[in-house]
Amino acid sequence: MLTVNGYTLSLPLLVAAARASGPVGVHVEAIERMRVNRAFAERVAERGDLVYGLTTGVGVRKKRTLDAEAMRQFNRRLVREHATGQGPSLPPDVVRAAGILLLNQLAAGRSNVRPETAEHIARRLSDGIDIAVPVYGTTGMGDIQPLAHLMLGLLEGVELEAGEALPLIGQSSIVTAHASIAIYDAEILLETLATLIAFDFVAYAANPSPFHPAAAEVRPYPGYRRALVAVRHLLVGSTLTEDPLHLQAPLSYRDAGAILGAAYDTFAFCVGQLSIELNAHQQNPLALIEEDRMLSVANFDMQPLAALLDFARIALAPCLTAQCERSIKLLQASETGLSDGLEPPGDVHVNGLSELAWPLQALTAEARTLIQPVSAEIGSATQAEGLEDRMTMAGLGARRLAEMTDLGFRAAAIACVITCQAIDLRGVERLGPNLAPIHAAIREHVAALSPGDPPPADLEPLIAALRGGLLA
Repeated sequence: MLTVNGYTLSLPLLVAAARASGPVGVHVEAIERMRVNRAFAERVAERGDLVYGLTTGVGVRKKRTLDAEAMRQFNRRLVREHATGQGPSLPPDVVRAAGILLLNQLAAGRSNVRPETAEHIARRLSDGIDIAVPVYGTTGMGDIQPLAHLMLGLLEGVELEAGEALPLIGQSSIVTAHASIAIYDAEILLETLATLIAFDFVAYAANPSPFHPAAAEVRPYPGYRRALVAVRHLLVGSTLTEDPLHLQAPLSYRDAGAILGAAYDTFAFCVGQLSIELNAHQQNPLALIEEDRMLSVANFDMQPLAALLDFARIALAPCLTAQCERSIKLLQASETGLSDGLEPPGDVHVNGLSELAWPLQALTAEARTLIQPVSAEIGSATQAEGLEDRMTMAGLGARRLAEMTDLGFRAAAIACVITCQAIDLRGVERLGPNLAPIHAAIREHVAALSPGDPPPADLEPLIAALRGGLLA
């Protein structure tokens, strides 16, 4: 059971809970914090303070002051009227993660939501209900449209009280959830690519000197050091022929550690930023009981996430490009001294695995098109009388990272087929104790090419295994 308290949710915990069907609860101390805060909100409303979304309307209607009964009616309509998202539904794990993140924010006890409402949301999440939340609609300035759809599903049978609707839809748990899952999966892809680098060095008979510890000692980036250590560990006990032809191997081989290291550093930054956001209060207004007031804030602005998602895609793309280049070189006899297309001995066919180069290049090229930054997009100043005049498009950034990662796993599956075939031809006995079991695990999903065989047609089982961490 995942019990949220508003302060200690981590990325692994969130993703595990989002992809499972276990119960979700709210810590007893968080329930008490929410009860105290709700009582404070009611006192503020009773004394007539002007508080956005509690005693006034929202957007251009912020000028309208509403009494308690009018606010109840307003709350009901606020959720329904904002359910204007478009397109297909978000993935179920993203939707569930968004519900958990929303609950974690409420547990911090800084919003106007009653503890009874939070407990109802927890029960609905525990029931594993399937809610369709459209992909399109958020601009990264509060996920009002998609969250309205989520709330219609989670709040079935609940009547909201004054001031509850805005905190439930006026924050960014959808974007944060999508970003969390995208970053988590991309990190698995990075570890998969690290393993493929080691396989490729054995398959290509490349000079391993670029992974000597001294390279990172004189250029001490943490990610670079981590990359060299990871690949060097995988290569322990493997036979690496320092072929004079490959004394200076192609840059996609020689620079593999630097490229991977840059991505490691980038993703370390991204995970650090994301870890802050997982336990951040994204809502407006912010209840300050200690100062006896409600404070207008803009914590729904997702510029930190939008920027890091752009950064992550830019760092991931070269890893995929380099992998594509290494794999294609393994298909060329002039590069490896093996057969063209890595066809098995005695094969009468001329192509072997050569035709896999085309989908590999296509996948990589498509992934590269997704690196265009989106966090500099601007909104229209005419919306809500000029109040809502900017956007971060963090949701688009998360979708693009998820798409790039999906393409990356597909490219990695093709790379697995190619490098394992090259190793089979060069001799599996060349693999050390750290790579041999991984080679065997890949072979459980895709067989070696035999004379007369076409390239494997169905790589979906291998792709699924890679997503699950087969090489990570």
